[in-house]
Amino acid sequence: MMEHGPSRGRGFTLIEVMIALVVVAILAAIALPSYRDQMRKSTRAQAQAFLSDMASRQQQFLVDKRRYAPSVAALNMAAPADVGKVFDVAVAAAAGPPPTFVITATASGDQAKDKCPVMTIDNAGNRTPATCW
Repeated sequence: MMEHGPSRGRGFTLIEVMIALVVVAILAAIALPSYRDQMRKSTRAQAQAFLSDMASRQQQFLVDKRRYAPSVAALNMAAPADVGKVFDVAVAAAAGPPPTFVITATASGDQAKDKCPVMTIDNAGNRTPATCW
């Protein structure tokens, strides 16, 4: 014979589901900001590599043309897709004497929340802010 008393059915109770949801929400709240910070840091590293490459090409341009290139396009370069989406790269070249240049990368969008939203490198190899390089 079967018992007709209270029996526990199969499955989860509402309390168990709610506890699981709270645990998932807490983990997401901790992990998501860290993930975003790492993505910004990764994009910043790509931008730094691009700026360094541009500075190297500027030096070669000086050897070839006896002046620095006035723009990114004059160096026959384009920012990588990941960098171009979140950084505006600008070149400021002065004829001198002596000729000089400053390349600036300014972050936009979510990347502007990074600890280094503006980075520069000049003809002498000075990189600012120093804590970001």
